[in-house]
Amino acid sequence: MDFATPLIPARLIRRYKRFLADCRLEDGREITAHCANPGSMMGLKDEGCKIWLEPNDDPKKKLKYGWRLVDHENGHFTGVDTSVPNRALKAALLAHAIPELAAYPLVRSEVKYGQNSRIDFLLSGAGADLYVEVKSVTLSRQAGCAEFPDSVTARGTKHLAELTEMVAKGHRAMMFYLVQRTDAEFVTLAEDIDPTYAAAFDKARAAGVDVMAYGCDISPAGISIRGPLPFHRAPSGSF
Repeated sequence: MDFATPLIPARLIRRYKRFLADCRLEDGREITAHCANPGSMMGLKDEGCKIWLEPNDDPKKKLKYGWRLVDHENGHFTGVDTSVPNRALKAALLAHAIPELAAYPLVRSEVKYGQNSRIDFLLSGAGADLYVEVKSVTLSRQAGCAEFPDSVTARGTKHLAELTEMVAKGHRAMMFYLVQRTDAEFVTLAEDIDPTYAAAFDKARAAGVDVMAYGCDISPAGISIRGPLPFHRAPSGSF
């Protein structure tokens, strides 16, 4: 999935009000960019870090830049736009590029289910329907280890309960963790950050909810799904 507009480098001044980021362009100008990430962005918002912005000339948009990447300046990148995983996975599902899910001929997104919720993807046409919930993973506090979540997520806990309910009704259900970090070697839960989510995860998995994690190739040119990553269920700090 290529970026619509070529990205430009900048340095982060500060991220604030969740969706705003003050940045300094290479020519010295200071601008405000949209930050499409409501999470804590732990470890990704240090002052002075190198980032990549996507300019736009859309008259409907108040902010003319969108923050897309953190450049760790060691050959690795992290994608910070939380809308990317759904778009990237949808393209991969339609192209039957995820081998474990390629048997499903029908792919629908944002289908109503549960308690006033919408499932990210509903796959059908190959046995039991499969409800797939997608989460963007960007946190890493240990080399090679990607963690979810980066803050308390009541919404994420609700989704786990709803997936568990789908399994009880005879459907399949899956948590799909898409890791937007090129330095990730495996994925786990940040249990110390949200123990309630971790408990709900354990309950869901015991009930039959499947878990899958995939990594991404990321560069200023674009982001694409790369391949599976191991998922280890263990408390943070135990590796």
